[in-house]
Amino acid sequence: MKKKSWILIGFIFIKFTLQYILISPEYELHRDEYLYLDQAHHLAWGYLSVPPVTSWISSIIYLLGNSVFWVKFFPALFGALTIIIVWKTIEELKGNLYALILGATGVLFSALLRLNTLYQPSSLDVLCWSFLYFVIVKYFNTENTKWLFAAALIFAFGFLNKYNIVFLIIGLVPAILFTDQRKIFLKKELYLAILLGVVVIFPNLFWQYNNDFPVIHHLEELAETQLANVDRIGFLKSQLYFFIGSILPIICAIYALLFYKPFQKYKSFFWAFFFTLTVFMYFRAKDYYAIGLYPIYISFGSVFLADFLKNGWKQNLRPIALAIPILFFIPIYQIAFPNKSPDYIVQNSITYKKYGLLRWEDGKDHSLPQDYADMLGWEELARKVDSVYIKLPNADQTLVLCDNYGQAGAINYYTKQHIKAVSFNADYVNWFNFDRQYINLIRIKYHAEKDNELIETSPYFNLAYVADSITNPYAREFKTLIFAFIGAKVDVNKRIKNEIEETKNYR
Repeated sequence: MKKKSWILIGFIFIKFTLQYILISPEYELHRDEYLYLDQAHHLAWGYLSVPPVTSWISSIIYLLGNSVFWVKFFPALFGALTIIIVWKTIEELKGNLYALILGATGVLFSALLRLNTLYQPSSLDVLCWSFLYFVIVKYFNTENTKWLFAAALIFAFGFLNKYNIVFLIIGLVPAILFTDQRKIFLKKELYLAILLGVVVIFPNLFWQYNNDFPVIHHLEELAETQLANVDRIGFLKSQLYFFIGSILPIICAIYALLFYKPFQKYKSFFWAFFFTLTVFMYFRAKDYYAIGLYPIYISFGSVFLADFLKNGWKQNLRPIALAIPILFFIPIYQIAFPNKSPDYIVQNSITYKKYGLLRWEDGKDHSLPQDYADMLGWEELARKVDSVYIKLPNADQTLVLCDNYGQAGAINYYTKQHIKAVSFNADYVNWFNFDRQYINLIRIKYHAEKDNELIETSPYFNLAYVADSITNPYAREFKTLIFAFIGAKVDVNKRIKNEIEETKNYR
């Protein structure tokens, strides 16, 4: 095996190792992860917030045992594959061994380490962006139209994973029109490739049509509740943090795509960088949506820097360029990963607040970063719901109804009683099972609704009480209440069906 191959294997080994040790054991899975894992039991061509690919991966995780190890394995795998794509791109650009190591180091010690700790569509999204850009580089080099069909398939798969990849196309198409590569639009193979891509994504588009395009409702909800709080200047600042150790290669890439003669055929990528960021800013996108943009520029920049530093006194700067990503990672490791206890974070909140890590999607500062608070309290919730469930008469006729998808997903993941919790929130509104007649209700409700819930719901049951609550003060679900309603006086199934219809009509 060649020396280069061994070095690449070394990077992959380090990548997997880091992904498994960067999270403190006291943190559980993230609320989003529970929803995605539950999709394995409800396979479809689409969901209210995401396309179907995540559910396919969740099915594989379930077949492998559904353990946390496998949940964390796949985002780590997608991160490792992103390093491989960057490596192959640098080879395609005729980069030497130093360029390969520089590029791999820059991608390894970056925001991807944080992104790849979570089982979400974003890790695969970044891989698809990087892979699609790589294929475009291959086409520009060879003008072999087989790469157009490959690009269409990668885009289609990326689309079925996360709609975010549409931004890549929105930024790339006008960029190509700005350069000599615009001749690509005269090739009939391009349109055949587009047709192929449409055929692949058609089942999801048809699902969206049959379900009244829930993605539009999801985007509107995001815009109202989260994206409205996105600060465009803050968005740009975040871009600097994501690959701060690779700022030099990225800046060099922007320069080289205009002035470095070997890169003249790739000038479209210069314009694509600015067009894509502009579109993201216009739509007030979340900062991490743009992470997939950068690996390709690290590739270009690494090749240029390797060539620039190859002779004379400049060779002495090569170790420094390699060390920069690692040196920047060390302080970031101290604050940007859930490797510190909640107590430690609260006691050192000034540092976290300084970097905006305590700011949640509501635009306010809290005691923990939002993602960290979203990784606490779930096992406690499931354990306590199980405890309430087994004490109920006719427990198998009990409906477990939650406020949100995180609660429902966590209960379904951890339960020892084969509970199938549901919610009117997210995809769970489509997953109610009415094969049995419910006579009991376990209601998971935010603590502020305590009196209202008892007043509104208890008249329909013979017995009602607050059974328990979440006591972890650092959990986002802190003080969430578990209500027990026993012996229905009404047709619970009918009332729930009416609620479902009202929820869907509202959407």
